[in-house]
Amino acid sequence: MSADRDPGAEAGAGVEAGGDVSEGVGSDMGAGAGSDVGVEAGAGLGSGTPADSPANRLQALFEGHRLTPTQRRIAHSMVRRAADVPFLSSVELAELAGVSQPSVTRFAVALGFDGYPALRRHLREVAPAEQSADSASYNEYQQAVEAEIENLRHLAEVLADPRPVQKAGRLLAASRPLPVLGLRAAASQAYGFSYFAAKVHPDVRLLHEGGTMIHDRIDAAVRAGASTLLCFALPRHPREVVDTLAYAKEAGLTVVTVADSAFAPVAKVSDLLLPAAVGTGLAFDTACAPMLLGRVLLEAMCDDLPDAQARLEEFDARAAVRGLFVE
Repeated sequence: MSADRDPGAEAGAGVEAGGDVSEGVGSDMGAGAGSDVGVEAGAGLGSGTPADSPANRLQALFEGHRLTPTQRRIAHSMVRRAADVPFLSSVELAELAGVSQPSVTRFAVALGFDGYPALRRHLREVAPAEQSADSASYNEYQQAVEAEIENLRHLAEVLADPRPVQKAGRLLAASRPLPVLGLRAAASQAYGFSYFAAKVHPDVRLLHEGGTMIHDRIDAAVRAGASTLLCFALPRHPREVVDTLAYAKEAGLTVVTVADSAFAPVAKVSDLLLPAAVGTGLAFDTACAPMLLGRVLLEAMCDDLPDAQARLEEFDARAAVRGLFVE
């Protein structure tokens, strides 16, 4: 198993696998105070998700309840598999979320139901009558691909409302310099974004290595005029990322975060959180949706950089002179 993956968890809801921790500690659902998920704080799926979608109905069911970290983990797993959840037993749901079966029962009671059977009956009333297509005939590799396709479909639903991404694009374009943070599993996402962003943005600063100097680099960016920090945060979520984002906010930066879930630990230290789920069916997590969302953010940022096209054309001309690429 990868050291950067939360074993048995469904897209990492911020609780270590193998334990139902903090079961008696109340915690607010969603992103927390001061954080935008999509447009509205705590919106989770973003206002672009169809109002009558199974995922949105589940999200509405969870809102307003104080849930523990373990219960938020169950909620996140249910949202990701919204079409299948009404047909799952409590044991199957527990396995999906990487928690114990009693935790699923306590979760149902926390939502106001007598137990999980009552919750499932309610879900069958508000969810589609037919279960999603059976993928039992797929091998494990095909199932991983199908799961990523579903993640991309969910991202497409979220992007039906372009305002959150457009807002993020404006913030990124206006920040000079623009620090981009991504540690451990998210380092490649941050690097990929920074590589392309540097072709159109005058000053992109990649922060992909942790340690004691990361705060110094944030301080230097702020002194140089930075106003926004972009963070890619994927499971398992390093504590250092949460601490770094908290430090960035204290330094006066607006934090825009691409995370695997609206329930991720980084939500509470983000000003604008854009969710894109990861796949967990293989030994190492897959991150097609976060990568694509990063490219979408690049497009939105280019829309707010008036000289972006000119910079790209200049780069192409120089590349041709240097014979940089094989045609």
